[in-house]
Amino acid sequence: MLTVHQRCACASVAALTLFGAGLPPAAAAGGDPDLSRFYHQRITWSACEGEGMPEDMRCGKVTVPLDYERPADGTMDVALARFRATGGSRGSVFLNFGGPGGSGIDQLALGGKDFMGLTDGYDVVTFDPRGVGRSSPVSCGETPGQAPDTSATGPGDDDPRAVLGALKKTAADCAKHSGPVLEHIGTVNAARDMDVMRQALGDKKLNYLGFSYGTRLGAVYAAQFPRKVGRMALDGVDTLTEPLSEQGLVAAEGQQTALESFLGWCTENIACPFGQDARTARARVVQLADSLERDPVPTDFGGQFTDQDLAGAIGQALYSRQMWPVLEQALGSLIQDGDTRGLEQLSYGTAFPATRRPLGPGTGGTGGTDGGLVDAEDVPMDNLPAALMAINCADDPDRLTETGATDEIGRLRAAYEEASPVFGEYRLTQVLMCYGRPAGTDYIREKVHDVDTAKMLLVGTRGDPATPYRWTLETADRLGPSAVVLDNRSEGHTGYASSACVHKKVDDFLLYGSLPHDGSSCGPEDGDH
Repeated sequence: MLTVHQRCACASVAALTLFGAGLPPAAAAGGDPDLSRFYHQRITWSACEGEGMPEDMRCGKVTVPLDYERPADGTMDVALARFRATGGSRGSVFLNFGGPGGSGIDQLALGGKDFMGLTDGYDVVTFDPRGVGRSSPVSCGETPGQAPDTSATGPGDDDPRAVLGALKKTAADCAKHSGPVLEHIGTVNAARDMDVMRQALGDKKLNYLGFSYGTRLGAVYAAQFPRKVGRMALDGVDTLTEPLSEQGLVAAEGQQTALESFLGWCTENIACPFGQDARTARARVVQLADSLERDPVPTDFGGQFTDQDLAGAIGQALYSRQMWPVLEQALGSLIQDGDTRGLEQLSYGTAFPATRRPLGPGTGGTGGTDGGLVDAEDVPMDNLPAALMAINCADDPDRLTETGATDEIGRLRAAYEEASPVFGEYRLTQVLMCYGRPAGTDYIREKVHDVDTAKMLLVGTRGDPATPYRWTLETADRLGPSAVVLDNRSEGHTGYASSACVHKKVDDFLLYGSLPHDGSSCGPEDGDH
């Protein structure tokens, strides 16, 4: 799930030399791997390179083991960025904007002003998780504007063998273009990387604000390092227990509801490309998707913009009402002029799309196979969807079996089509993409519960189209007494950017330790942020 927060000259270099508490033993008596060298790092900060980077944002990196169980087998670098505290600093607060698959650095550069209040007491830090953005980006080798080749998963194909064949080919393409990081991607390792970063920043505790998928990352960190949890706020709370097949169904239903709300708004405007009648507009969206399935539109990068790209683009914009005018304009450009550029930017979630290079033969995530950072312009255009699939699959132990494929694919296809004629196939394709990949971990389902940590603030929004409010309650119950719930009685995906009430309560907790009572609420009457 992608959250709503997707919106250089030489400088002095700062370095932090790290000593002291929090370091792991060189090697435990039981023979645990020696990770001490990773916990004795120094971060060198310098001006961030790339188009659109704020002058006062600084970038750096840490080195982490590719495989924490075999740290001698190879390393990789993880890219970080930060804004320094404007006053007295009590350390760092980490941000993860969601996804999975979105570049934290690009999103902080684009939307950092929303978090400047936190610089009253913190350095505000984010990073590109392993396999994402500058940190050994994964890729499936797709041309921008062209979804992975899973046409056999469409509702009109009744042969499960064709479906499985297409999925196996996609999995092989992703492995070919992604390099060694693909085998070690996922939230469990990303949380361990965060602990290395925490120590490299000199923080005894991890202070953290995570959105959507970022709440999963925060919860996993809390289970792995309960004594290192400082002030942790989770907004748009993800499920820890439901399989991907159920998560995708929830997402399709939520996005269909959000689409109908958007069309109700759009048809009140004379510029709405679907006319001024909401019922007719719903049918026209389906007609547009059907036409793109039959006749994809050529893109500037030589690919094809399909019905699946349309679903991805619309779904991205529906997370926030603030994006609705952008979506209306992008849809109008497609319908009236055949111009896909606005929708492509939404579909791929690229903060600075003009800086990304199109893929050519032999390109992809291979630029980061040596473990070093990748320049922003060399991040593959398909990195976001490729990383989203890779991380979600790594986090889920369930896999479609060849023997049960016929019944299972038919059942899922019917359920997803009923949930949404626009988003059903798109969401089902994401779920089926795990076929042909190694089974994911069961750590999140089995181990992330009853965490013995400091109090954590969990924010759930009643009308959230991506992370339903019940997930907040279920996750709070699973995490145990440490979890405190804030009920945001509003709409949209997450509350921090849209609700002044949520924004203040989260900031007050992170900055001053002021925690609202469990079950307290914010409402629409509390005003927009």
